[in-house]
Amino acid sequence: MRLPALRAHRARRLPAPRAVASLFVACALSACTVGPDFHAPAARTPEQWHAIASTPSGGTAGATHRASAPDIVVDTDPDPRWWHTFNDPTLDALIDEARAGNLDLQRAVLRIVEARTQMQSAASQGLPNLRASASYQREQLGLKGLLQSNGVYRQADALGAPNSPVDAISPGAGPALQQRANAILGQLSSPINLWQAGFDASWELDLFGRVRRSVEAASANLDAARESRNDALLSLEAEVAQTYLQLRGSQAARDIAERQVRDARDVLALTKSQAAVGLASTLDVKQAQAELAQAQARVTPFDGQIAQAANGLALLVGAQPGALDAELTASAPLPALPPRIAVGLPSTLARRRPDVRRAEAQLHAATAGVGVAVAQFYPDITLTGKIGTRASNASDLARWSHLFYSFGPAVSLPIFEGGALVANLHLADARQAEAALAYRRTVLVALRDVDNALAVYRSDLSHRDALSATVDAQRSAYDLARARYEKGFVSFIDVLDAQRQLSQAQAQFVQAQTQVETDVVALYKALSGGWESAA
Repeated sequence: MRLPALRAHRARRLPAPRAVASLFVACALSACTVGPDFHAPAARTPEQWHAIASTPSGGTAGATHRASAPDIVVDTDPDPRWWHTFNDPTLDALIDEARAGNLDLQRAVLRIVEARTQMQSAASQGLPNLRASASYQREQLGLKGLLQSNGVYRQADALGAPNSPVDAISPGAGPALQQRANAILGQLSSPINLWQAGFDASWELDLFGRVRRSVEAASANLDAARESRNDALLSLEAEVAQTYLQLRGSQAARDIAERQVRDARDVLALTKSQAAVGLASTLDVKQAQAELAQAQARVTPFDGQIAQAANGLALLVGAQPGALDAELTASAPLPALPPRIAVGLPSTLARRRPDVRRAEAQLHAATAGVGVAVAQFYPDITLTGKIGTRASNASDLARWSHLFYSFGPAVSLPIFEGGALVANLHLADARQAEAALAYRRTVLVALRDVDNALAVYRSDLSHRDALSATVDAQRSAYDLARARYEKGFVSFIDVLDAQRQLSQAQAQFVQAQTQVETDVVALYKALSGGWESAA
């Protein structure tokens, strides 16, 4: 993906005065927005998934039981509510509870609220500001000292002196005039009360789009917060499904271990009956008892695994440990694999993956940040106004004769900032380039996740099918060894070996089956889906 073209605005970062004047006039007539416009990047994706294209025709590579494998469909997008394909009502209910009560998901929702508030704050910068104000001050202007230093008091005293010019014009008027002048000077030098009430207003004209670019960046950050929430929801659904499958897998393994205990008891009873008639030795009885004890010891570890999985699910739904024991304690089989898995085409992945959508929103915000940095090179024009009344007595504030006002535009043009504006622009360019690389990497990671999930699923599916055949063979071998032992054709060691091999194969098969189902969940998570209906 190529970065949005920035070379054009770089050529005019420090425009000549004539160019600035022309641009200012043009923008004054019709507001413009400087800086690069964002265009959604095109995600470069292959035509087909590598894991599918590299698999030989005929289905799952190396599979021995292909009929048990779900069909991989590429011409249909993944089911947004993929967990329903397991046809397990308990799983469906757990995911619904987690979507409603998970605390991490609620934190992600609050981050959306924070981003929306920040966008509203950015948008408010382009609106007029109106403030009401009222004040009272007791002021001493310090005029007495100024008047004394300029000889005003001496001149006032001279008015009452004999043979003063005033006395020559109007005999006897000098003292009265001196007294009145001193009274006036006393009023001028006395503290005064100043009452004021009015309104202040200002409006920054966003001629060059600094505010609009800031709102654009905040809106993109809001989109990124939404996609982070969607990503958290997708991860939550996958984690609930995988933990639930691990719970059912542990219960299935425990059931097999309990069946092995029952088989060991049967073998012990058979050995005792054989020993009673002289067909088995005391050593055979002791070995059978030891095998029973080992089978019983293999049961208890699964209880801890089941408890951990149940407590993990309780945390995911926002409940205390043990809150789900009533509905999860009863053993239930692993859900059946879905009959088909729709993976869609790589070209549709970027639109579904919340992390890719978030990376695109972050690139959008970084591109808008370049516009904010470019707009700082151009003048800021603000319309300001003030109106109110001012009086020395509060009762006079309502009189129009005490009205004052002022209004007019103010222009601020950066001339020398010590290189700060250029540095801010370089920083914005670097952040945009970094966001572009992050977007490219996120797309590659998304493609890798899907291909890895497909490859692991196919490999584990083949492994599970091979173990299924192994279990069938070991079961037949055990039944045959036991029947021959009852007739005295083989030793008890042959029965124990066959029993151990069967137990091991059954345990491995349950683990493989659980792994295959969790692989399907990992594949659905990589393909994304499940956040659309709740977004």
